[in-house]
Amino acid sequence: MKHEYFESIWDAIEPDKTVAANLKARAEVMIAIQETVKAWRVTQAAAAKRLNITQPRLNDLLRGHIDKFSLDALLNLAPLADVTVKVEVVQTVGKAKRTGGIRFRREAA
Repeated sequence: MKHEYFESIWDAIEPDKTVAANLKARAEVMIAIQETVKAWRVTQAAAAKRLNITQPRLNDLLRGHIDKFSLDALLNLAPLADVTVKVEVVQTVGKAKRTGGIRFRREAA
């Protein structure tokens, strides 16, 4: 039996590398925002107001409905959630691969 190994779940379930990379980035940003919002320990109404979105939209975010958020939308929400997103470009040169990804830093509220 042949076993395949993947860098992330998105690589395993999405054959298109471009789509998988987008899903991976969206998931990382979404998780960082979710964790920050949950740490606020406020009502959904208060959190939605702070993020300048509707309460149903916040509910989609907190439930991880990744299909309802573009990467742009999540990047726009990040600063409102005190999450700083830094993007590193990964470049493959010959056989050597520079690794990188998205980094997050939560600002003190």
